Amino acid sequence: MEPPSVAGTPDPEPGDGSESPAESFETAAPAPTPHRPRLARRVWDRVGPPGWTLRSRLVALLVALLAGVSLTIGVISTLALQHYLVGQLDDKVESAAYRTLHLYQAQQDPPTSQSHNTFGFGPGQVEGTVMAVLTNGKLAGDVLVLTTTGQTGTVAGNTAVLATVPADTHDHTRDLGGDLGEYRLRAVPVGSGTVVLTGLSMKSVKDATFRLAAIITLVTVVFVAVGAGIGAAIVRLALRPLRRVAATAAQVSTMQLDRGEVALGVRVPDSYTDQRTEVGQVGSALNAMLVHVADALTVRQASETRVRRFVADASHELRTPLAAIRGYAELSRRSPEPIPSDVAHALDRVESQAVRMTGLVEDLLLLASLDSGRPIVLEQVDLSVLLVGALSDAHAAGPEHRWRLDLPEDSVMIQGEAARLTQVVVNLLANARTHTPAGTSVTAGLATAGGIAVITVADDGPGISPALLPEVFERFARGDSSRSRAAGSTGLGLSIVAAVVAAHHGTVNVSSVPGRTVFTVTLPMDSEIPAPPAD
Repeated sequence: MEPPSVAGTPDPEPGDGSESPAESFETAAPAPTPHRPRLARRVWDRVGPPGWTLRSRLVALLVALLAGVSLTIGVISTLALQHYLVGQLDDKVESAAYRTLHLYQAQQDPPTSQSHNTFGFGPGQVEGTVMAVLTNGKLAGDVLVLTTTGQTGTVAGNTAVLATVPADTHDHTRDLGGDLGEYRLRAVPVGSGTVVLTGLSMKSVKDATFRLAAIITLVTVVFVAVGAGIGAAIVRLALRPLRRVAATAAQVSTMQLDRGEVALGVRVPDSYTDQRTEVGQVGSALNAMLVHVADALTVRQASETRVRRFVADASHELRTPLAAIRGYAELSRRSPEPIPSDVAHALDRVESQAVRMTGLVEDLLLLASLDSGRPIVLEQVDLSVLLVGALSDAHAAGPEHRWRLDLPEDSVMIQGEAARLTQVVVNLLANARTHTPAGTSVTAGLATAGGIAVITVADDGPGISPALLPEVFERFARGDSSRSRAAGSTGLGLSIVAAVVAAHHGTVNVSSVPGRTVFTVTLPMDSEIPAPPAD
């Protein structure tokens, strides 16, 4: 019996290469919906512009909360007061309408044709009371108002709205326009299509409501301002442990952890590592991470120390056999007996490779001694004389290049180890000679700026590959095909330059584009060293 196919998926025809039902079901599965952050996270991200600090966001939320609560209280209080005052006014309107109705009925007994026109105010009515009589929805006479002087006047405002007041013995608000404004009106039917209207002004209600709203607004502004200041102080005090944790992390971030022996003794104070608080948990976690990093750095330093010791020991031990090889090669070539040409060529190759390997061993020994922190032998060094001698040697080694020298008029004196500084300049010139084609111009320059001696070696060769620039001072780094290796570079020259300059508390960097490569060495000058006496 064949298994049933998945609903909505047709059975494949035999031999048509269609997918099985299970495979069709899997490919038809809907793609997972992208994850959306929670509502609280989206609201938090919208508090203030991007880049706001946590303190700014918290203060903004506090101000918004205070303003929202104060606004809610103010609106509710204002509406409640307005409702209460309107209720009191309605009671007065009811009393005024009762007096008006009795007055009207008294003046209509016996009724006359002029009763509507002689209708007026009676005793007990308050100032601003409006009265009118409507018959069949039309005014029967004038709309009367009791003025401030106790006299009866007529309304010249929008009296047509009086006809819209329903005769349901309830109070309704209408705007009579002009100086009268809004009124609470009550229409009382008296029979035969006649309605008597009585109204009182809402000016007192509006004035009281406006005053309350103004007071609440002023109090809210002052309350929010004071609350923002107090809240900012409280938030600042509450976030002080977090700032201390951040300061510890920032201090660690400025340490050089990639090389050398590192004493990672920075920790968050114990007072900020209370596990009962969120900030304390962050501080405790950071301390645990720093302990782990310190342990890892200790292990790394121990491993590097073993490697350096091995390199130093191996290089030192290689000196003797290399010297013996060179000596025996030279001795064999000086033999009075004729030597076959192929043997002589082999001896030449042995001697040249022994010389090259001896240079490599010497470089490794120098790097090992610098890595171990061997102190520099300080002496007075004239950099101008040093550059002249190094450029002369470079010219002799590479006559096919064009060598230039750019020196200041006065001598530049620093304290340093002359042999090592000479090696810096020699290596930079040799690097330019080795990795540029014949005919390239190489310029060695010297200048001073603000108590700093600046040595530059520039060439107009093809330049260094951008991919190699970040690691050009690393050990055994080699250029790509654009920089020739015909002379058999060991890849240690520039790393020796960086190590020697660092031991002299200086810096070295390189900038390179096709047609312009510049190595710049800066060394601190000692102003206390006197210049050499003039000849």
